[in-house]
Amino acid sequence: QVQLVESGGGWVQPGGSLRLSCSASGFHFGSYPMRWSRQARGQARELVAAISSSGSNIWYADSVKGRFTISRDNGKNTMLLQMNSLKPEDTAVYFCNARRDGTEFWGQGTQVTVSS
Repeated sequence: QVQLVESGGGWVQPGGSLRLSCSASGFHFGSYPMRWSRQARGQARELVAAISSSGSNIWYADSVKGRFTISRDNGKNTMLLQMNSLKPEDTAVYFCNARRDGTEFWGQGTQVTVSS
């Protein structure tokens, strides 16, 4: 059974930090490119960051570049998103996603709220 489980969300004040974790099971994690996406209330889901299967290639949305860091540990079937200098506009549900060759898996999401 394929599972992607996000954790680490919560409430933080502007300027603060959070680290999201995505734990994978039920598929060969190390062969899948992985992504973090987010969806704010009333808005479309947007891609935030992506990492290749080996971790050698990384992409960030302009809105998070320089503040967020994506990483993965294929030995632990885990992907991380370190989020620093958080802004109110980062408030959203964050999802991890595995996609390869037309096959796609999603986690259930974790809420991140940035407010004072």
